[in-house]
Formats: sequence, C-alpha cells, structure tokens
Amino acid sequence: MGGLTFVDVCSGAGGLALGLEQAGFEPRLLLDDDADAVATLRANRPHWNVLEADLLDFDPSEHPESYDVDLLAAGLPRVKSSATTQRAESGSEERLLEAAVYLTHAIRPRAVIIENVPDLAHSDRYQRFRDFARAELAHLGYEFSWFVINAVDFGVPQNRKQGVLVAVDRRWAEAFRPPTPTVRQPTTVGAALGPSMAARGWPDAARWAAHADQPAPTLVGGSKNRGGADLGPTGAKRKWATMGVNAHTVGNEVPGPDFVWDPALGRDNMVKITIEQAALLQSFPGSWQVTGLKTARYRQIGHATPPAVGRVLGRAVAEALDGEPAIPAAG
Repeated sequence: MGGLTFVDVCSGAGGLALGLEQAGFEPRLLLDDDADAVATLRANRPHWNVLEADLLDFDPSEHPESYDVDLLAAGLPRVKSSATTQRAESGSEERLLEAAVYLTHAIRPRAVIIENVPDLAHSDRYQRFRDFARAELAHLGYEFSWFVINAVDFGVPQNRKQGVLVAVDRRWAEAFRPPTPTVRQPTTVGAALGPSMAARGWPDAARWAAHADQPAPTLVGGSKNRGGADLGPTGAKRKWATMGVNAHTVGNEVPGPDFVWDPALGRDNMVKITIEQAALLQSFPGSWQVTGLKTARYRQIGHATPPAVGRVLGRAVAEALDGEPAIPAAG
C-alpha cells in the first residue's frame, strides 16, 4: 500500500490525520476553523497543507488539490447524544455532517470516513441523517458500512466509543472490512501514565499505577462556551475517583517527591492528569505538540479521534482500495 491521498476536514488537533498518515496516507489538504488547532497542525507537520476555514464555507473549486483523492476523512464536532439530551444545541453539528456529505459530491474520493458519536450509527435520533447520506451518495456509486468502534480494543487506554460511517466506491466496496480488535487485554491508565507520573521523582507512582488498573472513561473536550478543563461529566469523575484521580480539573504538572497520595483525604490528595497525559490517553505520541492556552489545549485533545483509531480505520480502507476494482468503471 502506498501513494494513497486524503482530504481531512474539521481536523482539530490532528488525531485522525495522524492515524491516516501512520496507515500510509498522504494529506493533500486539512482544514479547521479553530486558530489553535490550525497552529497545532502546522507546528507538528509544517509540510502539511493546512487551511484555516469553516467547512460550511469551504469551496473545493478554489483548492484543486482537494480533487482526485482516495479518501475524504471527517472527524466532525460531536452531535448531541443520548448522554447530553438536556444540552441546548445549535444545529451546527448536524449541518457539518451534511456539509461533509455534500463535499463528497464535489471531490468524489474513492472512500469516505465520517466519525462521530456512537448514536450516529444506530440511534433513531439520527435515522434522518443516515437516510440523507444514503440518498445523496448511493447513486454516486458508494456502498455503506455503519459501525461502532471502541478505542480500547485497539490499545488506547480509554473506553471511547465512536460511530463511524465508511462509504466506499462500489468498485472496491466488496473488499472493505471494518477493523477488528487488535488487543486482547485493555491498556490501563496506570500502564499508560505510570512512567510520566514518576518523572519528577514521586515515590508513590508505582503504587498509584497499580491502583489505576482499568482503562480511562471517555475524555470529553467540552464546549468553547462552557467552563474550564475537566475530565468529563459526573459519572466519569466518579470513575476517575476510583483510580485516585481528581477529575474536576487538569493538572499543570505531575506530582513531585513530597506529594501525599491518599484519596481518603479528598481531592487535594488525589493526582491530577496533565494535558500531556491526556494526550497519551488519546494515543498521541509524546512528541506531538498541542498549542494554545491550557483549556484550549485540553479541548483539542478531548475532541480528537485517537490516532490509533485513525490508523486502523485507514488501514481497513487502504486494504480495500489497494486491490483491483471488483467492478469495472462505467463508460
């Protein structure tokens, strides 16, 4: 497999794009409307073609490099899920879903990946979007796979379910198979973060790591309009507390030699996860720089598709596209 190309929209901190790069794809164009995310992408991959733009305003005719690509990837802002039914919604997330489908019309990639909340794949709430996507793309010759993928099944130390649409040109669609789990035992928070917890000489790092013997709950980036950085809703905070972690905030640094870890004494005696550690929980490499102020950095990480998930999705698509087309082109 080699020489495969992609366009990535709503790229964020670059998790999906990085995973696709690891799977052998080369980006032609990435776009995001957030200045901090654009700066993150440019800091890590100066040679990538990154555009600061809103998908709703994007005109591919002004960017001919977006045509004739193998894959359109869209890790879009999360739509409202069953877990957030009380939150007011603007509808912008649904409009972005539709915009990604319309962009497929324009650039005609051989395959499409749209990734979002698990509900997108099966909930009645999003039946209208699934019907819309099928009506718009089926007559162009794409065949569909809707499925839910959990990052923990691919070595990510986090239970993070994502709803995925993969649409493949019918000439290659028969060869596509959704990714199957690559690990038998989940990676725990302690295994993932133990070395970094010990980085400043904290003597209890190994004891804490042994206690944090399960994957993390889903990291949540939150909205630009709501508060500062924390590790998620109430249920997630309770889960973190069982691992001796204060999830009500994000730490500035890992514990030092004198830190007393005793969760029975309350939050002040629990460890805090730093932004760099949150990135590790998302499977970003330690070398990946996330730019901006503290809350903006955390939100980029929390919203990201784990690169490990992008990699297995990319490999599944690449394996399908790498073969000879099963159905000849029309004409």
